[in-house]
Amino acid sequence: MTQHIDIQGRILVANLSGELDYHQAERIRTQIDAAFDKSSCRHILLNMAEVSFMDSSGIGMIIGRYKNAEKRGGKLVLAEMNASITRLFELSGLAKIVLREDTTQNALARLGGN
Repeated sequence: MTQHIDIQGRILVANLSGELDYHQAERIRTQIDAAFDKSSCRHILLNMAEVSFMDSSGIGMIIGRYKNAEKRGGKLVLAEMNASITRLFELSGLAKIVLREDTTQNALARLGGN
């Protein structure tokens, strides 16, 4: 799992790729939280375009980032999920609490970014 973290205004954008599993979720969580804590961001956008696999550890990581954004009065949005990740997103119940957009541009617009 690799990621690139970028700040766009009040939005922390994490572009993830690879497998979001037990072995990687904690490392990704730590890196996103460190960047979020140092920033004045309110929102988190996870670009999932290059994520090939996700398990329950990935779901837990997403829920934690949702709570962190919520504490600042912000939102978490997932963007560009493939079909298998979308299915897990819906089956897990995440779809009831976490916002989803088809494209990163739509997610940025939804969060008030560029």
